[in-house]
Amino acid sequence: MNLEYWRTYVDEIEATPVEALLGKASPAVRTALEHALLKKELTPEEGLLLYTSEGDDLRATVKCADLARAEDIGDEVTYVVNRNINFTNICFVGCQFCGFKRQRWEADAYDHSDDTIVRKVADAVARGATEICMQGGINPDMPPFKYRDLLDAMKRAFPEIHIHAFSPMEIMYGAKRVRMDYPEYITMLKEHGLGSIPGTAAEILDDGVREILSHKKVDVAAWVEIITTAHAVGVPTTSTVMYGHVESPQHVVNHLDLLRTIQKQTHGFTEFVPLRFIHQNTMLYRKGLVSPVDRGQLDFQMYATSRLFLRGQIDNIQTSWVKCGIDLAALTLKAGCNDLSGTLMEESITAQAGGDSGEFIPVDVFEEKAREMGRVAVERTTLYKKLYGKKAPNGARPIANPPTSADNHASGGSGCG
Repeated sequence: MNLEYWRTYVDEIEATPVEALLGKASPAVRTALEHALLKKELTPEEGLLLYTSEGDDLRATVKCADLARAEDIGDEVTYVVNRNINFTNICFVGCQFCGFKRQRWEADAYDHSDDTIVRKVADAVARGATEICMQGGINPDMPPFKYRDLLDAMKRAFPEIHIHAFSPMEIMYGAKRVRMDYPEYITMLKEHGLGSIPGTAAEILDDGVREILSHKKVDVAAWVEIITTAHAVGVPTTSTVMYGHVESPQHVVNHLDLLRTIQKQTHGFTEFVPLRFIHQNTMLYRKGLVSPVDRGQLDFQMYATSRLFLRGQIDNIQTSWVKCGIDLAALTLKAGCNDLSGTLMEESITAQAGGDSGEFIPVDVFEEKAREMGRVAVERTTLYKKLYGKKAPNGARPIANPPTSADNHASGGSGCG
């Protein structure tokens, strides 16, 4: 990726009046963008035009996305001080895009004990975290009420921490293990401290694509049922897409359209998070099913289109420094994004897939990158309450060695905590 090229690219777009950029766009794209600026709901056909735009069409799309962002959400850039905890990497699902999962007999398989998880939370709280983001592999040997008991352990020690946990795949598996329906199961988790659910396991919401990515994974109907059930029982969720693998542009637009439809019905999505596919250590790449897509154009197409297509329904568009790198992520703040994600402190899934952006960003880097883009960074909660003036201790940098003594590494054992 030529980062200097993209810096110049966004600076030139920012300096050019929207009328001039619209004047250079093709008639169909110009009409779609004019609709978006008037807050008219874009059709899937218009969304496809924007998502596949190039050259002058893409420049106009990026400009309009930035204008829509400024009008709808303002110039403040938000971030959350959080810690990501992957409590186990033992998983039987076998997703073709994953480099994280291990079989329980592999030497580097692990299933952290509750005590280890609580120590990780304690370290995060000491570093100023307001959120724990927790997901893990689908471990066939986990106790039936593992997810509930994890919540209890964390909430007993730190009742104020917001727990953002358990993807729809984990919800499906957990509910089956205890023979509960989704409303009952999600309500139980809520009563034991679950604050919100990651809208991950979405990848592309098309069953044909999902069969290629992971034939064992939650299907589209179940994903939608779990997400809408969570919203119905008062548990908000994020929404995501994974792009840059075997999907077509039409698949992406259909995915966005489905998310928009759900949001109209439930108003339960807090944000939309596009996630670039990281290919290096995945079976999809090893089998030759995907070709690497260079960072840059596709990311601007995705973020700008997302802002305009979801306008009026999902206001918060989060960029992903862990997928794109912090410098490109900062540039997408000029392409419709208003949120820089979280500090993470500990990130395994992208790193194991071959990501090279690190596992932690201190808050002063978020603030610096926002300033470079002419914006101001503000800390927020998981649910987007802005915490003006709050400052994480030592910039949320590590103050303790990662706890390992009670980790339950599964090397020939059951992998149960």
